[in-house]
Amino acid sequence: MNIRENLEQLEIEYLSPYAAHSRNSKGRLREEEQCDIRPVYQRDRDRILHSKSFRRLKDKTQVFPLDKSDFIRTRLTHSLEVSSLGKSLGQNIGESILKYKKDSGFTPQMKEDISHILQCAGLIHDIGNPPFGHFGESAIREWFIRNLPELKFEGERVEDLLTEQMKQDFYHFEGNAQALRLVSKLHYLVDEHGMNLTYALLNTMIKYPVPSTGIDKESGNIKDKKMGYYLADEELFHRITKATGAGNNRHPLTYILEAADDIAYKTADIEDAFVKGFISYHQLESELVVLEKETEDSPFKPATKLRQLYQRGVEKQVSSPEAYAVKNWIISVQGFVLNCVTYGFTSNYEAIMAGTFGQDLFYGTFAEKLMNLLGDLAYRKVFSSRQIYKMELAEYTILDFLMNRLVSSVLYYNTDSEQDSLDSRMVSFISDNYKTAYRLQSQGKSRTEKLYLRLLLVTDYVCGMTDSYAKRLYQEMNGII
Repeated sequence: MNIRENLEQLEIEYLSPYAAHSRNSKGRLREEEQCDIRPVYQRDRDRILHSKSFRRLKDKTQVFPLDKSDFIRTRLTHSLEVSSLGKSLGQNIGESILKYKKDSGFTPQMKEDISHILQCAGLIHDIGNPPFGHFGESAIREWFIRNLPELKFEGERVEDLLTEQMKQDFYHFEGNAQALRLVSKLHYLVDEHGMNLTYALLNTMIKYPVPSTGIDKESGNIKDKKMGYYLADEELFHRITKATGAGNNRHPLTYILEAADDIAYKTADIEDAFVKGFISYHQLESELVVLEKETEDSPFKPATKLRQLYQRGVEKQVSSPEAYAVKNWIISVQGFVLNCVTYGFTSNYEAIMAGTFGQDLFYGTFAEKLMNLLGDLAYRKVFSSRQIYKMELAEYTILDFLMNRLVSSVLYYNTDSEQDSLDSRMVSFISDNYKTAYRLQSQGKSRTEKLYLRLLLVTDYVCGMTDSYAKRLYQEMNGII
């Protein structure tokens, strides 16, 4: 018996029959030979960690683009934090399910399976994001809204050629949908299945199980807020959800992944904003005083805790009691919110498992108003600041230029029409992985479908860019040395 088989046997002996045993995983897009050493979920994690796409996250914006400070978070450090929080939440929720006997088939060991999947999902949840953070997503969406109606292909308006869902895919461009596309098709290893991750992991990372034509922000259900997959990946989506049994509902672990993401970025944004001077200790304190009065029944007193930590810093004679207080307060907040999320999941367990729960895991907990305040504070003090606006204008110029050049260059790529020298040179910059994926997906497709896939080829390439590469490519093309 090899190492992998020993580990799988231990799972069978100690885990619940309802657990996600590695031996009985729902499989992968392409079946492959078992590893002698690693169970399937460990192979998922290792493939992610060793991928170029994951490494590129070190040079992608979280909040502050092209920041030279080694303290400020990038998409890479954010993803590592989400991975850590996701694993902790998986363990906490597993313990809570046992304590409150939410599932008679749940055992103390079952939480380990949950934790492994969430750990991996945290690593890749932002892997499809373009350069320059969420503003980059907005810039790409707005480019298509402005320019797609003006594009022509072989004398016809592109907008008239594309189906409604094809158009909406671009008008509602999302990093979430791009992440699924990247790990399953674009990260070319052996074949067209990308990293070939397990179905359980792929389903966990699909935050919004609806197409672009199914978005309904007024439905009241969180799963309908954004699109989760492109038309080009619709068959893949149904294959994944059929294998896991989730259908058009959120996978239960998706709620936990989303909570880990929210905790990570909302607390980190405040800490980074403090370090960068956007928010002072006293500004934070004054905001928390108001919140504390509004949530008197909460066991966590945010303003009181911040002042206590400040006083402790004074007593310890640290160089900056304000910094000491804010950074340690963030840790306290994370611990409190983790417990609230655990309560949110277990108290809504039946609805979550049935696919009918339409809120996030903060809903109805003591953490709800605190998390809302942190998000609102970051928006008012950071994202709406002149400094950020100035950087975003520069980012907009870069992405607008690249999209203009790239879209015009791919319109006639791989068609009977001959490309001019400029377009052929532009296409040569696009990764061979992405062009290989295009050729595989376009086989046997109609003229319209191929045109749609060529436009996706542009978003594939742009989303694969780091902040620095996008900036450098823009400068080189404009003769800026």
